[in-house]
Amino acid sequence: MSAPKRFLPKRGGVKLLPLLLLVALALPAMADEQPPAKTEAPILILDRGPIVRVVSQAGDTVGNLVSGALDLIGIRYRRGGTSPDTGFDCSGFVSHVFRKTLGLILPHSAREIAKSGEKVRKDELQPGDLVFFNTMRRTFSHVGIYLGEHLFVHAPASGGEVRVEDMRTSYWSKRFTGARRIDIN
Repeated sequence: MSAPKRFLPKRGGVKLLPLLLLVALALPAMADEQPPAKTEAPILILDRGPIVRVVSQAGDTVGNLVSGALDLIGIRYRRGGTSPDTGFDCSGFVSHVFRKTLGLILPHSAREIAKSGEKVRKDELQPGDLVFFNTMRRTFSHVGIYLGEHLFVHAPASGGEVRVEDMRTSYWSKRFTGARRIDIN
């Protein structure tokens, strides 16, 4: 079976070319940053921006989770999808990332995933937390993985691809319905 095709988003989302080119580079390559205690985990470097600080401070487990999610950028959306080979829907994407990077099994439904973990206030979000949105006129109808600095990664909708977006945009800020933290230790 051939590898899945990956595409950059045509519109919306964060500019991903620098992100795709720099994923999994080691933090010591940056002269003004200190290396993390362990260097086995992939580290995300994005234009020396906020995600560098967030992921490098998050630790290996969260770093692996975030890196695993970002590795799937560009995979096409597919309703009910659970695989990079065929595509993802939002909960299929989140479940796949948690299963592959941490060995944790999550339900395949944003509403059911929202019942997992502990509630987190918006101002207490940390990388790896799950963020939920009302995109279908019901609470917890969409889920993504928080990256830090108001960014999250998700499988958006039909015709879209896995991408990073800013929660502060009008569309997402109006639809935010809550967050959960899954115990990953």
